[in-house]
Amino acid sequence: MTIKTLSPTDARAAIAAGARLVDIRDADEHARERIPGAMNLPLAKITELPSDERPVVFHCRSGMRTAANAPLLTSAAGKATAYLLEGGIDAWRKAGHAVAADRSQPLEIMRQVQITAGALVLVGAALSLFVDTSFVALSAFVGAGLMFAGVTGWCGMANLLRVMPWNRREAA
Repeated sequence: MTIKTLSPTDARAAIAAGARLVDIRDADEHARERIPGAMNLPLAKITELPSDERPVVFHCRSGMRTAANAPLLTSAAGKATAYLLEGGIDAWRKAGHAVAADRSQPLEIMRQVQITAGALVLVGAALSLFVDTSFVALSAFVGAGLMFAGVTGWCGMANLLRVMPWNRREAA
């Protein structure tokens, strides 16, 4: 069975008619920006979705995660009709619908990893050009770590960033 997508306007009408809105993004993403009234149930815990007969509208940031995991989401919805919010929260916002943003929350962990990895590679390259060529090892180490994370699904840098003081805050 193919899961149907709803435009932001149609999704809003479905929610007004009683459908549940479920945000499958991680808690740090949800804390920074969310659709008011959305239940946050990260993809890793989607099987914990409470059983209910009401339709379910799933969303992520851009719609790619929900589309890629459509069979899992359909299964998690059980007997309820499942829908995907076309374009995710980005499309919802562009359609002029309300979003709750808390910019005091830290950036999402994956964005922090991208910024940190990029900075380390850049610093390693600059130091190898201007100080000593052996600094290229820093860039190589970061590149190897990113490849390892991609292959195994375990990212040491993300785990390290999660325990940093700015990421220990509770979501509002």
